[in-house]
Amino acid sequence: MPALRAVAPFLRASRHSLTASSTANPLQFAIRHQQNVGAAFNLARTYAAVYERSKPHVNIGTIGHVDHGKTTLSAAITKRQAEKGLANFLEYGAIDKAPEERKRGITISSAHIEYSTDKRHYSHVDCPGHADYIKNMITGAANMDGAIIVVAASDGQMPQTREHLLLARQVGVQKIVVFVNKIDAIDDPEMLELVEMEMRELLNTYGFEGDETPVVMGSALMAMEGKRDDIGAQKIDELLNAVDEWIPTPERDLDKPFLMSVEDVFSIAGRGTVASGRVERGVLKKDSEVELVGKGGEVIKTKVTDIETFKKSCDESRAGDNSGLLLRGIRREDVRRGMVVCKPGTVKSHKKFMVSLYVLTKDEGGRHTGFQENYRPQMYLRTADEACALFFPDDAEDKTRMVMPGDNVEMVATLHNPLAVEAGQRVNVREGGRTVATGEQDFAFQAYAPWTNEARAPSWGVLASPESSFGVYEGIPRIAWPAEKRDKTCR
Repeated sequence: MPALRAVAPFLRASRHSLTASSTANPLQFAIRHQQNVGAAFNLARTYAAVYERSKPHVNIGTIGHVDHGKTTLSAAITKRQAEKGLANFLEYGAIDKAPEERKRGITISSAHIEYSTDKRHYSHVDCPGHADYIKNMITGAANMDGAIIVVAASDGQMPQTREHLLLARQVGVQKIVVFVNKIDAIDDPEMLELVEMEMRELLNTYGFEGDETPVVMGSALMAMEGKRDDIGAQKIDELLNAVDEWIPTPERDLDKPFLMSVEDVFSIAGRGTVASGRVERGVLKKDSEVELVGKGGEVIKTKVTDIETFKKSCDESRAGDNSGLLLRGIRREDVRRGMVVCKPGTVKSHKKFMVSLYVLTKDEGGRHTGFQENYRPQMYLRTADEACALFFPDDAEDKTRMVMPGDNVEMVATLHNPLAVEAGQRVNVREGGRTVATGEQDFAFQAYAPWTNEARAPSWGVLASPESSFGVYEGIPRIAWPAEKRDKTCR
């Protein structure tokens, strides 16, 4: 009778090997024959390559308007680095894998690729540029330490060019390199100078160092096709040199409690459920106890039995890594995008918290008109998005006033479902396919817990609050929330 086939973790094909040795590797597990309960076999896992931390690791990605060449550039980078033995070449179709992506010729979900330079190891996120998939772009940008913004020389800056810059700034991207693509389609050098000038002005507008930012002009398509090295392969080298020099190596929070925001979830037959995402802080070792928090009031306790980082096996996952965690005894439907995997007892779910928001103007791509209390947009936090309602604090002087584009405002956000949120966390507010406000969470109220017969209406009290500061926060103007107001109880 045929033996059951074991599928290796993280969707890599495994060898079908049977062994009788009881001293084989510790990841062997017994599978009982479907038609003979008494028969058992040990199937040895075929290991993935081992991840080596020989170079500093940096997370970057490509952002920009739809059809400006982000995916082509990502593929061209892997091709050029593969020629140097520093990457595996991925063609355009290997990055845009989904049938819908190939059919429409656009990127829908963020794709992850890996390569190295002489100085660093990079995890690269290819973000979607289409306005309908900004949600996936926000998730990708939240994982970046720096970014490459791609702009077509034939079009110049476009709506998603501006929106991506705003969102990248808001999720914490500090440094950006500009790649002006498709210069093989432009004969007028003055047009290229105009595109560069516009991009530098736009970078300054959104709080980046536009005057000093490197701008590389080339053609990703020429690099892919191996033509015109002066605007193809040589420009890819110039771009990666600029990334090495301009984007700093980030300092990782290794000493803080472990936290990873879940970006994707999938099941492995015979193995269990895998949650993947970027590690925000801390270090996690195999066989560590963790909690799954968010997307509801429940806290799910489990153990991480295996770890892969950048599709390579490793004994631990650190801040900055893109990791997949194999969770013991967890069903696929129990884990959802937007939850966090964290050290037990360090993160709580919240349904109600104070936010400091800057409302975008019409020129910044925001609303044309203002909004009032009980405004109900969609709120984005880390990899999560949730419907919310915005209210003025109880002690607000005028709760009937309009919040106008360009305003700075403090409001109480009430989520439809509780999420894992922390003081100082950045938030984005979207409505009708556009970003209408950006800001940060000032402090959370009492941790969410399901109501019980003894306490049908939970009380709300201040849980935590950061120190307020006046002026500009990460390029976004904000209003300080006075301590005497923060200490009041909101009900």
